[in-house]
Amino acid sequence: MLKRFLVPEADQVFVKEEAVRAATEEIFRKMSVSGEDAALMADVLMTSDLRGCESHGVSNMLRNYITYYEKGQSNPKPDVKVLRESLISASLDGDGGLGIQVGPAGMQIAIDKAEQTGMGAVTIKNCGHGGMLAYYPLMALEHDMIGVAMHSAGGRLQVPTFGSEPVYGTHPIAWAAPAGKMPPFVFDVATTQVAANKLMLTRRIGSHLEPGWITDLAGEPVMEQVPSPDYGGFLMLPFGGTRENGGHKGFGFATIVDIMAGILSGNGPGYVAQDDWALFVMAIKIDAFRDVTDFKNDMDVLLERLSSMKPTKDHDRVYYAGLMEHEEIELRKREGIPYHREVVEWFNKAAEKLDLDYSLP
Repeated sequence: MLKRFLVPEADQVFVKEEAVRAATEEIFRKMSVSGEDAALMADVLMTSDLRGCESHGVSNMLRNYITYYEKGQSNPKPDVKVLRESLISASLDGDGGLGIQVGPAGMQIAIDKAEQTGMGAVTIKNCGHGGMLAYYPLMALEHDMIGVAMHSAGGRLQVPTFGSEPVYGTHPIAWAAPAGKMPPFVFDVATTQVAANKLMLTRRIGSHLEPGWITDLAGEPVMEQVPSPDYGGFLMLPFGGTRENGGHKGFGFATIVDIMAGILSGNGPGYVAQDDWALFVMAIKIDAFRDVTDFKNDMDVLLERLSSMKPTKDHDRVYYAGLMEHEEIELRKREGIPYHREVVEWFNKAAEKLDLDYSLP
């Protein structure tokens, strides 16, 4: 993670994974989520925190989810329905459940179909926030499969290249592929210059945004360093930023996500669906194409080459997608997760407000 998103050392409170996981489960159960689903949803958030993706873990998202439940914007007990199904595909209605609640089941269906046919793909309409999108492709790795996920996330944030009005959300896309002795390749990015949740981190720790990350409300790029405005005070550029720097590429990828997750699922374009979001997940069975061991050996050759080359000056090494996160998991499981003190304070205030028993250090 870029240093601008890290919690300053003076504000760090190291908390063991098990304590935060248990507290998170308690909160979800208090919101009328079943015990099984509460454990699953906590796992999505904790996987994000352990990988160093705090923007999509408990720090930012849990308080938002509570608000959604309290306002009746999310269904804690969704009745997920299969709308259409074939040997290799399924289309689901998430019944207003959070994506972190209904998405993993959709990915499991894709995996089960891939076991039988070589490939499986599932769309999920009418769902909420899907959390760290890498969670779904990571599920496929356990079955020697390549995983893919896309998330159509409303239409209030991202402007198209040369556009003055938002039509997309951050519309992330994620891929994962297993390797042998090397950590797997896990790529998870917003199609905006930076994930919107990371802007929330900058507000907490006081760092600034880079030129070309956001626009004003007329779609004009902000080309100087600025503090992160609150939601409603900015729009976001596609990754690449301006057209001269390749922003049309991010715009194109955002459109692909809107097609695959939003339109293919029947949820509709992001700017039409708005608060009803949608997911597309896919699993590809490697041995339907070639021997798994040979595939992993080739992955090792590629990933070892990337990570062992001489870096440019002022940098220690080259990281491929997923390597830094793999190493962060080992560190955080051993030493604890470095939360901002404000996050720990929020957890304990939430315990008082919701009449729960946990207390974080």
